[in-house]
Amino acid sequence: MLGQMFAWATYEHMWLAIGFAGQTLFASRFIIQWFKSEQEGRSIIPVAFWYCSLGGGVVLLAYAIYKRDPVFIAGQAGGLIVYSRNLYLIFRERRQQHGAAAGHPQA
Repeated sequence: MLGQMFAWATYEHMWLAIGFAGQTLFASRFIIQWFKSEQEGRSIIPVAFWYCSLGGGVVLLAYAIYKRDPVFIAGQAGGLIVYSRNLYLIFRERRQQHGAAAGHPQA
């Protein structure tokens, strides 16, 4: 009986679900950015935007590799570099600010 319930869940269906999950995560970054900007009353990009970009990009890259789509692969791989770099810059700045607040000289 259980096997009949999940007979529709083929390998291809599972990858479609992964692709849609990645696209949902990736698209949610704009909702987060819009919500935060409305809260602040100005346009800003919160850190959660970059996490959703990175997470969604990784999942979509996996899907693109599965589909063997070189255009999709190149687009997602290139984006991951940008998202990772932005997170690095954010955390480097926070570390420097924390060090300055604690009275430590900046490197």
